Amino acid sequence: MESLTAHDITHKNGQTTHYYEGGSKDGIPLIFIHGWPDLAEIWKHQLSHFSAGSKYRVIAPDMRGYGLSSASTDRRAYAMEVLVAELIELAEQLSIEKAVWIGHDWGCGVVSALAAHHPEVLLGVVEVAVPYRTIELGLNHLVTLINREIYPEAETEYGPWEYMRYYELHHEDSVKTWNDHIDVIAKIIYSKHDPSSHGKPSATSTVLRDNAWFGGHPDQLPDIPLEYTSLDESLYANLLKSHKTHGFFPPTAYYLNHDVNAEYAKSEKNGGVLEVPVLFIDAKYDSVCSPTTSPKMGEGQEKFTKDLTTEIIEAAHWVQLEKPKETNEALEKWLNAKF
Repeated sequence: MESLTAHDITHKNGQTTHYYEGGSKDGIPLIFIHGWPDLAEIWKHQLSHFSAGSKYRVIAPDMRGYGLSSASTDRRAYAMEVLVAELIELAEQLSIEKAVWIGHDWGCGVVSALAAHHPEVLLGVVEVAVPYRTIELGLNHLVTLINREIYPEAETEYGPWEYMRYYELHHEDSVKTWNDHIDVIAKIIYSKHDPSSHGKPSATSTVLRDNAWFGGHPDQLPDIPLEYTSLDESLYANLLKSHKTHGFFPPTAYYLNHDVNAEYAKSEKNGGVLEVPVLFIDAKYDSVCSPTTSPKMGEGQEKFTKDLTTEIIEAAHWVQLEKPKETNEALEKWLNAKF
């Protein structure tokens, strides 16, 4: 992140967004939006690559509840409508009329909602790991996308999304588990891909039936070496600092707004259809979100985008960390072709 400068803006609602900026002020704006439970630094490889030279202007905020940005204790402060409005304000304060918006995880949800409600601010959209027309439409919609060959309805109503339902029902228990064991859990969730898991049920699919995270025994989780993960010492330390500063309520609160997010989606422009170029980077070994194992996850994206490019990379969910070279090449190839 050495090539970037750090800044803060204050929103009309009094909240603060911390963000990083690099590249050329006259370059094509690329705005990187991280997801759960990350920081702007999760894009470090992309920010370094695309800030070199004069072609691009790169921006990456710490989203609400993370890093040096505000962390509200109101769950509705993490609803799509609120987050989208703050990103629009961020672009306005930086005098950016149109940008390529790039999301990962819940960042995809926010970017998707922004794109559907504010197409006027788009040059293009990049969704990393989570397709358009999925998470931003709410949990009830996600349930319709489950691959029932892997998750028979007779066994599990929520399939790989059991953990989301568990968050809704037991968010206080979830927050405590993650707060108490984040040092170990962080390394586990950022582990590199395991090809043998492809097409098999995700670990997230038993949380509700177990009535607990990690089978109710987070204290027995292995403390794996950092080199088996996609993290380095700096990113790991900064992630822990963020979570120990704000606690795990903010990351959890992103999962507590499915009802209002679904309602917000009813006011989309153009029926949610995107006319601008869209790139989807599919993390093949993401056992929850990849259309390679859950084809319905990609159907809405194909239907609601006019100019879709898909690149499949053999990596787990945090593909931009695990396979930075391949991710950068996919982005560069698409950017060169479309802009």
